[in-house]
Amino acid sequence: MVGMIVRHLGRTPVIDPTATVAPTAVVSGDVTLGPGVRILHGAVLTAENGRIVVGSDVVVMENAVVKARAGHDVEIGDAVVIGPHVHLNGARVGDECFLATGAAIFPGAVIEAGCEVRIRGVVQVNTTLAAGTVVPIGWIAVGTPATTLPPDRHEEVWAIQQGLDFPGTVYGVDRGATMREIVRGQSDFYAAHAEDEIVG
Repeated sequence: MVGMIVRHLGRTPVIDPTATVAPTAVVSGDVTLGPGVRILHGAVLTAENGRIVVGSDVVVMENAVVKARAGHDVEIGDAVVIGPHVHLNGARVGDECFLATGAAIFPGAVIEAGCEVRIRGVVQVNTTLAAGTVVPIGWIAVGTPATTLPPDRHEEVWAIQQGLDFPGTVYGVDRGATMREIVRGQSDFYAAHAEDEIVG
C-alpha cells in the first residue's frame, strides 16, 4: 500500500518503483523519491512551491517532516537516515549522513557528506557543516563554516546567528516585522493547499 500522494500546485510526486511510502505517510508536490527510499509512518514530505529530491536508499523515519519552499529546495543524497521527528526544511544533505531523533535543520543549511546531527541537534539557517562533522546531542551548529556550541551558550550562538538573517530566510520578512505580519504572510502562503488533489 502507498501512503497519501498529493498533487500540489500542479506538481505530482515521482516515486521510483522500488521505493515505499507507508500508508500513513504524506508525499506532496514536486517530490522525487529515488530507488530503495523508505518513507515510514507519519512522515511528511511537502514541496511548498520548491522541490525535494531524495537519492537512493534513504530512510525517512516516523513523523519526520521534510519541507521545501521557493528558493529553498531540499536535496538529500544517498544512504541517509532521517530519524524520527526530524524537521528538515530547505536544506541540502550529502551522502551517508545521519540525522538523529528530533534534529532540526533550517533553510539554507548545507550538510556535507558523512555528517551526524545527533539527538535534538540544530543546524541553523545558512549554516554549512563540513564533511564528517558531528553535532553533539542537543548542540547548535551556526554559521559558515559552522561553529558548534552547547545550548547554554546562547549569547555566542546569537552573536553568529544575527548575521544569518533568520526572518528573511525563513519567512521572507525584515527582522523588524511583527508577528501579525509574519503569520498573515504564512496564512496567505499556505492557502494554496485548498487546491490540493489526492492522487494516490
